[in-house]
Amino acid sequence: MSLRTSTCFSNQFFDVPAATNFRHRRLTGSHSIRRPCLMMSHDNNYHADSKINSSSLLSAVTNLLWGRSLPPGVLVTTVRTAWNSTWQLMMSQIAPSDSTGGYSRPASKFRFSDSPASGPLHLYVGLACPWAHRTLIVRALKGLEEAVPVSVASPSDDGSWEFKRVSGVDTDRVIRPSLDNANGCKTLKEVYKLRRGGYDGRSTVPMLWNKDSKDVICNESYDIIQIFNSRLNGLASNPELDLSPPELKDKIEEWYKVIYPNVNNGVYRCGFAQSQEAYDTAVNELFSTLDELEDHLSNSRYLCGDRLTLVDICLFTTLIRFDIAYNVLFKCTKKKLYEYHNLHAYMRDIYQIPKVADTCNFQEIMDGYYKTLFPLNPGSIRPIIPSTSEHETLCRPHGRESLSSSSTTPMFVK
Repeated sequence: MSLRTSTCFSNQFFDVPAATNFRHRRLTGSHSIRRPCLMMSHDNNYHADSKINSSSLLSAVTNLLWGRSLPPGVLVTTVRTAWNSTWQLMMSQIAPSDSTGGYSRPASKFRFSDSPASGPLHLYVGLACPWAHRTLIVRALKGLEEAVPVSVASPSDDGSWEFKRVSGVDTDRVIRPSLDNANGCKTLKEVYKLRRGGYDGRSTVPMLWNKDSKDVICNESYDIIQIFNSRLNGLASNPELDLSPPELKDKIEEWYKVIYPNVNNGVYRCGFAQSQEAYDTAVNELFSTLDELEDHLSNSRYLCGDRLTLVDICLFTTLIRFDIAYNVLFKCTKKKLYEYHNLHAYMRDIYQIPKVADTCNFQEIMDGYYKTLFPLNPGSIRPIIPSTSEHETLCRPHGRESLSSSSTTPMFVK
């Protein structure tokens, strides 16, 4: 089967030159001027030493020009035209489109061959990325944490992936951003450039790295989870777990052909659509598929029956982000996931499997979308997490055990 790409790519979900920092290119600019300001000093004397930002200056000018009334129509029209042109330019860079304005995801550069995965491996991920999240879950369920160490990148202000230490003491087990534990690089782009012959293309996550040869083994998420599932059993602490058993491979592939274009990539096709026609097509296909999944899961615990498989994990990483990001930011507004009784219970079922919740860092997920995708959220304001997506809600009983037979219940890491 020929799979399309399933990665999140630098910068965060797109690839733009690092020097292009959209966040600092606002219409209001970033300059400031000085004006006298009374400020209390330590000896109770006042002194004038303060700055006002460009926002205050702009406010003063607009008040002088038209007082408290709305801006004149010609200004609104001019600004709208300028913003639309700028938006189209930015979107053409971050989300390549086809002739209809539909999002066309770039293919992964490094696909895995049939040769055995050898040498000490290292995994690079970003916590906001649903494609990278797949690899973290399979790595955890198979018990590969020690065999395949991980470095967790986070999006910088310009959207590129960078490595930084999180200050403070961890109070829980949820995975957090880290330094580059394999190569000591400051950015993911630097890691890619270390490979033989260098590399100057899209620096995507997830990425599986060979520490001996200093080369990229694979940066396609579906390939990586297949490697973790079946090719590293000699290193895994839970080798008995098979998330792609031979008797279910055909079903898994059939479901993936539905899940990937319509749901996994479908939410991006909604959010990155550059025309009404492209958006309408994407959103209708997304919710038609969610309706079908809701119906199917009313009689089946997982997509392929009683067994958790790779395709369930691929679906889960999109569902867990649906109400906190895609429903709002990507305009997937027809229904919230919480309104799907079976789908939400199915998501909770997987979330409650030991070790899965530890891979879900909701603050990093929301920051990765709302604070990085500038063209979709120019103010970079992160909304509050919905109560239906909080950890306490996700840990509520799901009641889906009754759909499984005891003889085929999957083996999970305890």
